[in-house]
Amino acid sequence: MELHTAVMIHNGVMGMKGQRGVLLQISSDGYYEVNCTFGERVHRTLLPIDGTVLISLEPEDPTRVDQEIER
Repeated sequence: MELHTAVMIHNGVMGMKGQRGVLLQISSDGYYEVNCTFGERVHRTLLPIDGTVLISLEPEDPTRVDQEIER
């Protein structure tokens, strides 16, 4: 997933179920850095990679040939 991608966030600890945000960084220390809106303000949030699911808001282009799957 590219940085600065609009995402939906699912995290049980924070009670996030489809919370919208923007992925800023994926840290080698085990967390995602995401901008999230809480109320009327945007907050920089650090979420553990374990227990957090990020889903890109933009669907993949089905005609794209050079798709690569990371494992």
